[in-house]
Amino acid sequence: MAKVRIVYALCLCAAWLGGCQSAYYNALERFGIEKRELLVSRVKDAQDSQQAAKEQFESALEAFKSVVDFEGGELEARYDQLNAEYEQSVTRAEAVSERIGAVESVAEALFDEWRSELDLYNDPELRADSERSLEITQQRYEQLMETMRRAEATMEPVLVAFRDQVLALKHNLNARAIASLREERAVVEADVAALIEQMNDAIREAEAFLATLEPPRG
Repeated sequence: MAKVRIVYALCLCAAWLGGCQSAYYNALERFGIEKRELLVSRVKDAQDSQQAAKEQFESALEAFKSVVDFEGGELEARYDQLNAEYEQSVTRAEAVSERIGAVESVAEALFDEWRSELDLYNDPELRADSERSLEITQQRYEQLMETMRRAEATMEPVLVAFRDQVLALKHNLNARAIASLREERAVVEADVAALIEQMNDAIREAEAFLATLEPPRG
């Protein structure tokens, strides 16, 4: 709990300093929080946000289908639910982007530091081993980011589709509006299915990357 409070205070300090990332990471290291440890934490956070976003989009799809399948009753309540699900989906999507950005920030700082420290080696074999390890880690990281960014990109067309459906219903809570939504059902379902697949890929890729950073448990 104390470490959490320290990290929070350092976040505020970094913001006060104008968002100087190097000062922020240096301050964390004074409290024993290394960039590698922070990268692991942020990848896990990104992984969690992707899981939450995936579940939220699934929930939004169910709300959309409940409107499309509407055959009588209180349509306004269905609309309110769809609108709420859409807004929550936007929030989850923004969280995914923020978490991916946080991963990039600390990863770049870690790799810059790692690269600069190669020149400090006196033993050429140790230097070569470290350089190889750096290259492998960077390659795996680039693969992770490519997968995460691809998953992130699949959220936008789904959000656009949901927004269109919400707007179409907002002032037209009638059978004609429902009929127009039914024409888009297959497209929306396909987009959500693609999103879920990409999110699952990103979650698995994060797990594989974490396995290369975290020491094995004995």
